[in-house]
Amino acid sequence: MTSITELMTHDHRACDEVFATIETAVAKGDWDKAGAALTAFGEALEAHLSAEETTIFPRFESASGMVDGPTRMMRMEHTEMRRGLDNMRDALERKDADDLSGEAETLLILMQQHNMKEENILYPMCDNHLSGEMATLGPKITSQLKASGA
Repeated sequence: MTSITELMTHDHRACDEVFATIETAVAKGDWDKAGAALTAFGEALEAHLSAEETTIFPRFESASGMVDGPTRMMRMEHTEMRRGLDNMRDALERKDADDLSGEAETLLILMQQHNMKEENILYPMCDNHLSGEMATLGPKITSQLKASGA
């Protein structure tokens, strides 16, 4: 049986790989490839955040009774990540490599810190509270993550 920690940590790494292709393309001045990579990353990130916000977090909150705890903080950080992604899209549209690189650096730091909190604290808490539901939750989460095509 796969755990939430395993599923979501694997997806973090998959998102990281797509994110790295953006930076590589920008460094080479390949704006078409950077645009395609940014689109793919945006879809993968949104699928990941959506799986958390619509499936994992509500189930965890219901099972644990914690509605104003770690999931609230993660949702706030999701908003910041979406804002960073929008800033990257704006810089890409302007073909401003310096601005795009700066926005990418900021988003990368935010994502790394966020992922560490999820992987080391929240996901294990979810596994503890939801292990009996993984037969139904696992396939649903997997389906949501694959919807992005990442």
